[in-house]
Amino acid sequence: MESQINNIEALFVNASGYLETRLDLMKLKAIDKTSETLSSLAAGLVLIVVGFSIFTLVNIGAAILIGGTLGELSYGFFIVAGFYFIVGIVLFLLKDKWLKLPIQNSIVNKLHN
Repeated sequence: MESQINNIEALFVNASGYLETRLDLMKLKAIDKTSETLSSLAAGLVLIVVGFSIFTLVNIGAAILIGGTLGELSYGFFIVAGFYFIVGIVLFLLKDKWLKLPIQNSIVNKLHN
């Protein structure tokens, strides 16, 4: 009878140890996913800032070049602005297909893997 009690006590000790280990594992997996996601977002943010700076300077240079060629500096800026107005309309019309779904899929894949 006493060996059965000892076996039951050992079973409860092992089960509680198992549950604690599983809980620790879930915490570590959550921390890993969170840190991976945040580091990816931070790296993406840095790339966006650098890319935006380069993009802005290239567009200013293109506007000055076009305006200088046309003889009036403001014409270059109007042409570049018109180009991006058209690009903006196209992106607005196709935002779900080109922007929303790829971003959504990227986030799901990042959190799922």
